[in-house]
Amino acid sequence: MTASEISRIQAEKVLLGWSRQGGLEPIAVDHAEGIYIYDKDGNRYADMSSEQVNLNAGYANREMTEAIKSQLDKYAYVQGSWGAEPRAKLAESIIGRLPDCFGKIFFTNGGADANENAIKIARMYTGRFKVLSQYRSYHGSTFGAGNLTGEPRHFALEPAIPGFIHFRGPYPYQEKLKFDSEDEECAYYVEKLREQVIFEGSDRIAAIIVETIVGSNGIIIYPKNYLKGIRKICDEFGIVMICDEVMTGWYRTGKMFAYMNFDVTPDIITFAKGVNSGYIPLGGAIVRSRIAHFFDDKFLSCGLTYSGHPLACAAGAACQEFYMKSNIESHVQKVGEYLGKLLENIKKNHACVGDVRYIGLFSGIELVKDKKSREPLVPWGKDENGIMGAIIKELKSRGFFTYSHENVIVVAPPLIITEKQLNEEMMKLDEVLYIVDEKFL
Repeated sequence: MTASEISRIQAEKVLLGWSRQGGLEPIAVDHAEGIYIYDKDGNRYADMSSEQVNLNAGYANREMTEAIKSQLDKYAYVQGSWGAEPRAKLAESIIGRLPDCFGKIFFTNGGADANENAIKIARMYTGRFKVLSQYRSYHGSTFGAGNLTGEPRHFALEPAIPGFIHFRGPYPYQEKLKFDSEDEECAYYVEKLREQVIFEGSDRIAAIIVETIVGSNGIIIYPKNYLKGIRKICDEFGIVMICDEVMTGWYRTGKMFAYMNFDVTPDIITFAKGVNSGYIPLGGAIVRSRIAHFFDDKFLSCGLTYSGHPLACAAGAACQEFYMKSNIESHVQKVGEYLGKLLENIKKNHACVGDVRYIGLFSGIELVKDKKSREPLVPWGKDENGIMGAIIKELKSRGFFTYSHENVIVVAPPLIITEKQLNEEMMKLDEVLYIVDEKFL
């Protein structure tokens, strides 16, 4: 097919998520390698969001492609009741690198159903039905995960599932209340959550689920001890603590999982995306041993046709081996520190940049109309003039591919990116932000 045929047919015959369907003109991809995508006209785009923060190991990773080919020669699929070597190898690799308290994994197709099954497990384990999640959060778009989601993308699923309850978490940059310290802010939000748990009936709450770091909704890093405060509430009332690590997992923050940065351990970890860098859909829920063994003589009412798909797990085992062999953890810490310096310079040099937030290679740039008032460049939930879309389009025209949500530009490149590549791409972002300073303020 020609580039124009691909673009036309896809626009005519494929429904694209999170988009108005009219006027779409998909760019036809020819090939991709490393951190770059090449279209059929020969243009190159640096992937500065790792697609949807899932392509951690980059494009055309030989270890994963060879693992998939090798597995195809044996068998492409067997259901979960069969013993599949790739499934066993991946489970052993993951559990073997976690604290001893973790016991088993329930494999899923992706992040949304990882969260769906995590809350099912928590409800079966506790015998309770309520689940708490934050307003400023995204946990997926299936019916259960979509009800966990607290931002406007859950509106299409209303009326909501009974027992799914949202609470307000910290957003330090945009907080209207003034606190004397980070500890004071943390204590305030933890106490408000504890009060809500009591008001909702602590003996009715099965789980509290949080993104360990808020992802698409702003790359928000909580005050230092906030997650420890949630852990304390869960311990006090016998509630299962679930950390959604779908975006932040697999060394994105410089640790295997983001919770490891905050001296806290959840009861269930949900994952997807970077487990095999999106080469074949895969996700899962890692559960503590005490929860896993609860089902030794109880029926686990969870099941998926493609749970632990052999090809996906083969790619996952190869991806995990690549992370370890490449010492990706230390690489992300080093390059992430460099990215932080570039982001701080951008904040200093641009009137439109109110805040930059970053940890490892997971960062966001919050655009404002005025640094003093911190008024968002576009109202939350409304971008009637298409300002953020225009900014993303301008970046793309320069070969810088990413996405935005509300007034925040996501910068989360593949974990293999070098400092040299970061310099080249962040210069493009710098150029576009000067246009924003002049045109939109």
